[in-house]
Amino acid sequence: MDLLNTLVEKGLRREPPTREEALAVLATSDDELLDVVAAAGKVRRQWFGRRVKLNYLVNLKSGLCPEDCSYCSQRLGSKAEILKYTWLKPDEASKAAAAGVAGGAKRVCLVASGRGPTDRDVERVGRTIEAIKEENEGVEVCACLGLLSDGQAERLREAGADAYNHNLNTSEATYGGITKTHTYADRVDTVQKAHAAGLSACSGLIAGMGEADEDLVDVVYALRELGSDSVPVNFLIPFEGTPLAKEWNLTPQRCLRILAMVRFVCPDVEVRIAGGREVHLRSMQPLALHIANSIFLGDYLTSEGQAGQADLDMIADAGFEVEGAGTPTLPAHHRADALAAAGGGCGSGAPAGGGCGSHAPAEGGAAEAGAGCGSHSGGGCGPCGGHAPVPEPAATPAAEAAPGGARTDLVAVRRRGAGTDLAPNA
Repeated sequence: MDLLNTLVEKGLRREPPTREEALAVLATSDDELLDVVAAAGKVRRQWFGRRVKLNYLVNLKSGLCPEDCSYCSQRLGSKAEILKYTWLKPDEASKAAAAGVAGGAKRVCLVASGRGPTDRDVERVGRTIEAIKEENEGVEVCACLGLLSDGQAERLREAGADAYNHNLNTSEATYGGITKTHTYADRVDTVQKAHAAGLSACSGLIAGMGEADEDLVDVVYALRELGSDSVPVNFLIPFEGTPLAKEWNLTPQRCLRILAMVRFVCPDVEVRIAGGREVHLRSMQPLALHIANSIFLGDYLTSEGQAGQADLDMIADAGFEVEGAGTPTLPAHHRADALAAAGGGCGSGAPAGGGCGSHAPAEGGAAEAGAGCGSHSGGGCGPCGGHAPVPEPAATPAAEAAPGGARTDLVAVRRRGAGTDLAPNA
């Protein structure tokens, strides 16, 4: 296809596609899917080789959020039966983080539900960052605490934070239909505050909320203009008890096309497969590694993910390798020069330093849903060093393919800790 050849050539030059080309990727047919994946894979390998960065979530505070984000199981008024608990102590969080690092995680993501932190919360998280870094030399720490006030990003940076996550989630045009308690501009402001403080900007999106192709392209270009070093791509987990519980709009093929579009628009930044990959990509997860260069291990904020060992096996079986300690994630070139030449680029910060993490397998891991105020993409988990025994979910009744080809009979959202005595972050 002339389109794919053009996109590869542009990606190898760190040049973004036109909006029309980005939309054309989303409009490709299933018959063309492997060609699309192969083209995106050429760009991915140019800048990241066959490395896969592992990330591990520590859920510092779960549930009881005052915001009304429609996709989130922790939202105001949520009827979802999830684990709810207040702040973990620094030593508890450090112990949880160590389980992820032992499994090969290079970055630990500290997430807390809520609109945004108080200054006391920032101090608390600062102590947690210090505790984690003291016990895990070289590990990267990313904070995700919601909307930031003036000076808070600087204090997190002083405490040792390397990055800050705050997702845009969807396009500016559709944002008001998803959340009423804060604005799209509030989110942009927080990402800019983090960047200005010298933190690596981590900001992404949620696909599958009923948005149009144009909305997906809009939000990815906005992330490019913001200079996100890391772009988490979440796929909505339609959690019972939330307004979007019936939104089953994704197929594995569409998820792969979305990931490819993100890679073409942001050729040389960390594209991270985040919440919902097990639910929507299912057996096609290994193909996604040919596009994205980063994943989260194990569970999510309030729902179970794939076991950490299964993630490690998948990476090895697909012919990829875990990104090791001391290896910078981002390419060595100066992205600021590319920004000046191209008029804006995804990720304008200096390359992130190499983190930590051994290649030793772990029984389980934790993953970041990566979605904004507390990073909730409709269900995620707290970290656990291993999966406690969980009963198999009842069989889902066979269902006809939903509109758009989604097969709701093939998946079951499993709440973390449901039917067990699993303690928060056990």
